[in-house]
Amino acid sequence: MIPCKTKGFICGMVAAMTYGMNPLFALPLYKEGLNADSVLFYRYGLAIVFLGLLMKWKGESFKLKKNEVLPLIIAGLIFSSSSLLLFLSYNYMDAGIASTILFVYPVLVALIMMICFHERVSFVVWGGIALALCGISFLTKGTDGAMLSWVGLAFVLLSSLSYAVYIVGVNQSVLKNISNMRLTFYALLFGFSIYLVRLDFGTALIPVHTFSGWANVIALALLPTVVSLICTTIAIHNIGSTPTAILGALEPVTALFFGVMLFNEQLTPRILLGIVLVLTAVTLIVVEKPVTERLRHILKHS
Repeated sequence: MIPCKTKGFICGMVAAMTYGMNPLFALPLYKEGLNADSVLFYRYGLAIVFLGLLMKWKGESFKLKKNEVLPLIIAGLIFSSSSLLLFLSYNYMDAGIASTILFVYPVLVALIMMICFHERVSFVVWGGIALALCGISFLTKGTDGAMLSWVGLAFVLLSSLSYAVYIVGVNQSVLKNISNMRLTFYALLFGFSIYLVRLDFGTALIPVHTFSGWANVIALALLPTVVSLICTTIAIHNIGSTPTAILGALEPVTALFFGVMLFNEQLTPRILLGIVLVLTAVTLIVVEKPVTERLRHILKHS
């Protein structure tokens, strides 16, 4: 019998590492001639089927309240936009760097909460924001010292911002009371409409012709989507949100590993420094609030 905390840490690592496998399965599909819309059409479509079957097997309810439908549609469109922008960025920059820049979404969450909800920002968070900006500046140049594509950089930053808006929106609306699995199912379902429209309701969909292509499509729907979701839910339940978020640092590390080992992406000392700064910044911001609240609790009861 695996102890709950051990199970939580293992699931947290699996969740982050499987999500970091997005480029592992997406880039070979690009080489087969598929575009971002087609890849995500297959990914979302199959993930909806897999997740729906899983919910049915677990007895999870599909019912929605009237006041949940519109927020879910908006959340799904934002969630799907984040995926599309990330996958488009792969056409302009190394997937490992894109995944690292995407990981600054907790920094953007902190900024949104400060600007829109007047949440107080501590010196630690400001320091994390400064470190993240510094790290991104190191990542904006390629291995030859030339600036990365501004289009690619804009895509991945907008992807990170979209995901940050999605997280804030979910936690500041009626959606915070919906189970994680049902929320993701409907986010995928409503988000799927973006690719349906962009592909002229399927008429512009690029077909997959090879066995390896279908293997990549199925793996993309299962590992970075369904498996990552389930493991994230288990991890949060057993060890809490903060340790799970910290373990999320394995996501860009995994993407970088496969990028360097399989897709000949370069890892220079400057890029490595930028990655370390971004991961450090995000970790500072993730742990700051729980630590602050714990200290306040101790002082209050001392």
